[in-house]
Amino acid sequence: MTEWILRFLIGGIVVSLFAVIGDVLRPKSFAGLFSAAPSVALATVGLAIHKEGRPYAAHEAACMMIGAVSFCVYAAAASCLLRRARTSAHVAALSLLPVWLAVALGVWALAGRP
Repeated sequence: MTEWILRFLIGGIVVSLFAVIGDVLRPKSFAGLFSAAPSVALATVGLAIHKEGRPYAAHEAACMMIGAVSFCVYAAAASCLLRRARTSAHVAALSLLPVWLAVALGVWALAGRP
């Protein structure tokens, strides 16, 4: 239970800081980059270091980076699909999930399965 409370507090504080940074940046489209995901990742890594040790946290951080790279490729592909095919966001998002998975597994395999 204490771990959940810590995640909530750390996440809330960091989300607030990222919201302030996002509010200062222009254009406002950058504000979404500084929302909840980075704060949850930081809280998770911090708690992993405390609970499991640095090697485990390093593994978790490497996996998060692979997920981030995969998401960037997914987002770029979705953007291209939405512009060129003029499909709905729902269709584009669902149809490109295999791309996200393929990139994640590919990078994971190339990275030597961190």
